[in-house]
Amino acid sequence: MNDADVLVRIRDAFAAAERPARFTNRDHCCECAEHDDVLRARDLDGLTIDDVGNPGWDPICFATNDAFLYLFPALARLALEGPRQGSGWYLEQLLFHLTYEGSSNRRLLAAAPRQRAAVVLLLHHVRTTRPTAIAEHLLGTALQEALVLWGAGAAADVAPDTFPGRTVPSHRGGPRRGGPTDA
Repeated sequence: MNDADVLVRIRDAFAAAERPARFTNRDHCCECAEHDDVLRARDLDGLTIDDVGNPGWDPICFATNDAFLYLFPALARLALEGPRQGSGWYLEQLLFHLTYEGSSNRRLLAAAPRQRAAVVLLLHHVRTTRPTAIAEHLLGTALQEALVLWGAGAAADVAPDTFPGRTVPSHRGGPRRGGPTDA
């Protein structure tokens, strides 16, 4: 399966996520309003790394769950673009969004089993097609943590080898079930 095939399956899994009228709680503060304006001005094909690639000014941190689910196909596309000079690799930010607060992750809890399976498909695909970049960016542990979290409630059509079942240290300190650690 290539990147294009994975993105088609992700779009299909997230097709029911409608475009929200508001992407953030824009009335909360001027930062939320600015992030909402940026996200509302883009569609799934128009979202760029310039819109979401700065970890210090990341609109996805402020996005509602509905917005995150709607935007996930675009975020997956950005993660598959790989590392870029000057902006790093969007996968690192996406992993943050997928693992923040562990099993209490609000995006995880909002996702349907089919959407969880599509996230796992993306993560498994990245792990198998980009092992060198994962090692260079020290993302192995975070990637495995996301695979375990999102795989727990995924639809049954995810490949069984996605979860090898070994225990590794988590980047948050506690042990997690997973695979290889960062180099």
